[in-house]
Amino acid sequence: MKTLSENRAFGGVQGVYTHASDACGCDMTFGLFLPEAAQEGPVPVLWYLSGLTCTHENAMVKAGAQQWAAEQGIAVVFPDTSPRGKGVADDAAYDLGQGAGFYVNATEAPWSKHFRMWDYVAEELPRLLFNAFPVAEELQAISGHSMGGHGALTLAMAFPGRFRSVSAFAPIAHPAASDWGRKQFTAYLGADETKWAAHDATLLMKKRGFDGPLLIDQGTSDQFIDLLMPEALISAIATRRQPATFRMQKGYDHSYFFVSTFMEDHMAFHADALFA
Repeated sequence: MKTLSENRAFGGVQGVYTHASDACGCDMTFGLFLPEAAQEGPVPVLWYLSGLTCTHENAMVKAGAQQWAAEQGIAVVFPDTSPRGKGVADDAAYDLGQGAGFYVNATEAPWSKHFRMWDYVAEELPRLLFNAFPVAEELQAISGHSMGGHGALTLAMAFPGRFRSVSAFAPIAHPAASDWGRKQFTAYLGADETKWAAHDATLLMKKRGFDGPLLIDQGTSDQFIDLLMPEALISAIATRRQPATFRMQKGYDHSYFFVSTFMEDHMAFHADALFA
């Protein structure tokens, strides 16, 4: 692992690091904010998964997470959204290929060689993180925006007991039924739709739910709301009688202005679960 940068922020350190990834078969970059409390020992960690077209940097710079993470004494990790580099498959469309990994393990050519973001985020990066930095493996939470909200919700439901809490900003809620999902799942996972269910938050909510607190914010003026399909996830939550807070925020769109507005709420929400 190599350190690309480390900057003082709110009493802690915002770092950017790169390493050779076995899962993705290329170098991967991630950001990690460590609060001042990490100088005394391991601290809880929040995983923040970003959306389409983003790198590790978008949320790290725009979400305003560091101030609130510092106040709560929580580390925040910002993974990249896909493998990158020469020799990594890509597509001319913004919603497929580099920048659009969808947090799945691709099984179809040409994507299967590198696009193994599920293994990367669920297994490889956590091993590196817990071995190299003062973060507590037993105190994890997860959040994300848009495609990253999809990833956060599916990972949280796939690994019962791993995450104390999960939240999402405008998640892609039902990708198996949306053009933001069907296109990518067909490319990455093939045409057999039974293989898609493990990566659809609405279907997972119906099947198993989440064994902890859940918070979702969705803007009512989100320009992508028809693709996100929040109503499908709301219905699944109600049908399962899943404890959850789902807030429709009047007038907010899909941007990081929306995310940064409610980041303090999400950080306090996760702190309540992590320090309970």
